[in-house]
Order: sequence, then C-alpha cells, then structure tokens
Amino acid sequence: MAVALVFVDGVGIGKRDAERNPLARVPSLLSHFDDGSGEPLPAGGALARVDARLGVAGRPQSATGQATIFTGCNAPEHLGRHLCGFPNVKLRQLLAAESIFKKVAAAGGRATFANAYPRPYLALLDLPYEGPPSPPLQVEPRMRRRLQPSASTCAASAHGPLRTLEHAAAEQALTHDITGSTRKRHGFDVPSRTPQAAAEILTGLMEEHDFVLFEHFLLDEAGHACDMERAVAVLGELDAFLRALVRSLDPRDHLLVVSDHGNCEDLSTRSHTRHPVPLLAFGPGSAELCAGARSLLDVAPAVLERARPRAA
Repeated sequence: MAVALVFVDGVGIGKRDAERNPLARVPSLLSHFDDGSGEPLPAGGALARVDARLGVAGRPQSATGQATIFTGCNAPEHLGRHLCGFPNVKLRQLLAAESIFKKVAAAGGRATFANAYPRPYLALLDLPYEGPPSPPLQVEPRMRRRLQPSASTCAASAHGPLRTLEHAAAEQALTHDITGSTRKRHGFDVPSRTPQAAAEILTGLMEEHDFVLFEHFLLDEAGHACDMERAVAVLGELDAFLRALVRSLDPRDHLLVVSDHGNCEDLSTRSHTRHPVPLLAFGPGSAELCAGARSLLDVAPAVLERARPRAA
C-alpha cells in the first residue's frame, strides 16, 4: 500500500468569514470552519481537526510544525519553543535522525520527495541530488546566510538524493507551485502543467514508491501578504490538484493532506494563528485514522502504519 502525503503550509480551521478567509470563498477540500461546517469530502474521505500547538506556549510556526510532521517527534517540546522559518541546528539533527523517509526505508519501503529543486541551489547548500554536478549559485554572503534548507528538505535529504528541475521536465517530479507558473516567472525553464497533469505525475510516483511527499507553501505566502486575490487563485489550483489525486487514487492506497499551522484562513493578520489544522485522509480506514488523530504527532505514525510494500 502506498501513501501520498501532501503537506500544505499555512492552513488552519477558522471562521466562515468570506471577508478574511479565502477558504470561505472557494469550496475546496480544505474549506472547513470552526463552527463544524465545511466542504463535503468525496470518495469516503475523512477530516480530523488536529492541534498544532503541541503543548507549547505561543503561536505554532513552520520549522517546528513541519519537523513534527516529518519525524513524529514533538519538535517544539524538543526545542523548548516554536521556531519559525527554517530549522536550526538542533532541529536539523532531529530531522536527520528521525526522518520519516528513513523510517519507511528501514521498514523495507521505498520513499521519495516529489518536489523538484534547481541544481545550483542544491549545490550551494551542499545537498545530495540526482544528475550531473552543477556550479553553485553565486550569491552575496548576506543572502547566503538567508538561504537555508526547509524541514522537508532536511528530512528528505537525510534519506537520499533530491529531485531536480530536470526531473520535473521529464515528468518525474513536480514544481512546488504545481503548474510551473511561479517557477517560470522567476526565469526557470520548466514545463507548464494543469493541476490534473501534475496529479498524474504524483500518482505515477506512488506506483513506484510506498511513500511520496509533496510540499506546497504558496498559501502560507499569500497569508503573510494578506493577499485575498492570490490566496483564492492558489487555492483553486491546489484544490483541482487534490481532487484529481482523489479521483485517481488506487483503491489500495492512501492520500493524506495536512498543514503545519494556521495562517491563510485569517487574512486580517500577517501572523500565524493558533487554530487547529485540517488532516484529510482518503483510502482504506480513513474514518478510523481521523477518529484517532489529535495533533500533528499523529501524522507520521499514520504514514508508517500504511506505507507498506505492495508485496507485503
């Protein structure tokens, strides 16, 4: 049985308020609200409203929330606080030691990260990647200090080489924006894809792997910018991608969708929220999975329980 985990940065369960919540404007799979209402989930899908605070005071943040998802360890408790942005040394060590990719592989499974990176960026960070060597990016020292690997990058690179934009061109990986439009605006030569075509690539990776991760962070960016128009547009593309994944899911396989903290559900503020976040599950036993899920700590165990080689 294969598991695809789609990690969506910055989506909480807030008020059904179309003035500040794009999820109230777009009837998406992620559109769920604090009054208990929400978009019906197709194909027997289930929802859990899970805690992102993890018993630590303060607003949930990206580095610790994501590290929790990708390890199954309570990262803010481990660090003693929530940490925004990129993992520090202590979190990178945790991600390297407890990576969900490594755990799937240790159990006999095959795991991969579907996101594609520019090779010069990976060379700059001295991260492993597939393909020929590349000269690193030439950046000013001040900018170099700001370029750091994300939690997902740390977790995946602890397991093995990362995919590059050449893999995206060969339909063996996805750009973080799903369609390639953002990458193109930044000057990268990548193919344009519909959300449906992107979903086909991800399901193709599921045929070859027992665990596949895809990361999408554009909603978090729209939330920090308090940009309703951008959030609505991004949410529409993401929802088309997720619905295509659900339609094409093998009956034996699982699709999980989760966020790390709230943000875009309240565009009246640039800050993260303390709202619970959605965990969506599709595939066998989804209702039971969501009935038992309480926090971000439950994501990695759910993956490890289900990401089994098909011959097993």
